[in-house]
Amino acid sequence: MSILQNKRVEVIYLGEDDYQKVWDYQESIFKKTVDRKIDNRKSVESSVVPTDNYLIFCEHPHVYTLGKSGSIDNLLLDEEGLRENFAQFYKINRGGDITYHGPGQIVAYPILDLENFFTDIHKYLRFLEEAVISTMADFGLKAGRIDGLTGVWIDFEEGAEDPRKICAMGVKSSRWVTMHGLALNVNTDLSYFGHIVPCGIDDKAVTSMQKELGHEVNMDEVRARLTHHLATIFEMELI
Repeated sequence: MSILQNKRVEVIYLGEDDYQKVWDYQESIFKKTVDRKIDNRKSVESSVVPTDNYLIFCEHPHVYTLGKSGSIDNLLLDEEGLRENFAQFYKINRGGDITYHGPGQIVAYPILDLENFFTDIHKYLRFLEEAVISTMADFGLKAGRIDGLTGVWIDFEEGAEDPRKICAMGVKSSRWVTMHGLALNVNTDLSYFGHIVPCGIDDKAVTSMQKELGHEVNMDEVRARLTHHLATIFEMELI
């Protein structure tokens, strides 16, 4: 049976939405995609249905999420502290450690069947990073990677005294279908990162586009540029 590749990607913008609600939404799409792949492998070639791809954008109210490989010790708030900061906390099924989501942050959840593009999860993460790096360049910010650390950084060059993470990433994949994704700090209240050890890294800072540029940034413009670069790098056909 041949694999029918589908590079069409539906872009969905949810606005500001509850973390659990969006997580459930991701899970429903993820399950539908995986189930279709399983059914396709049982089908004769003439009845195979190509899998769909989605790119979900949203913002979340204040929330901390802990990945499968993370430590609860990296959350520095107890239940009362979470309430006082109007924040929620979830243990979730992505890779990585703890991170923060909140207003002023662009969260992107690509739910892609990588068999429509390429089957390499490390390449997938590097492509996500590259889209963010290109987006930062559009706004006059030089960003890049640090060896051994997933995500995108300012002052990333070897020997830099103050590397600062501007975009965190954590993904899950099964049968080459992805979920979860990236969180880009645009106009984010960075004080909320003070209540965690971000991504389990205690010797590097977190930053935002607003902090680096010295002014508030238009979220719609950033989202549009990020969407453009994701589409270009992955060779997506956006719908």
